Parts: sequence; C-alpha cells; structure tokens
Amino acid sequence: MNWDIVAGNWKQFRGKVRARWGKLTDDHLDVIAGKRTELSGKLQESYGITREEAEEQIKGFEARNKDLFPPHTP
Repeated sequence: MNWDIVAGNWKQFRGKVRARWGKLTDDHLDVIAGKRTELSGKLQESYGITREEAEEQIKGFEARNKDLFPPHTP
C-alpha cells in the first residue's frame, strides 16, 4: 500500500482506520494523518502492544485494503 496516497486521502481513509482500531481517538487520527509510523506508534500506545505486533496488524490491514489504492510506483 502506498502510504503517500493514504496521507493524501486521509479524510476518506481515516474511517477505515477507526473501524479497525476503535480505541484510536479523533486526536490520535489527527496526529497519524496518514503516516504509517505514527499509526504504528499510536497502536502501541493505545493497545499496549509491541512494535512487531503493531506492524503485523498494519500489514494485515494493508492486505485487506490493497484494492482501494494503486500500488506504489517509484
């Protein structure tokens, strides 16, 4: 998943993030603003999980939503 595209469409995309991770508040989502590293950190903070666990959850989320965004092209 191309997170540059996610950041550019964050207002539309944040609902999917909120639906997946309900503990994230609007303030968290404002800070994340489509940035993958911020999402990982907020997941660790909100859910008390390790960085590795957060990364696995994000990878699963990306796999389930890959059809929403075109692949990254360098």
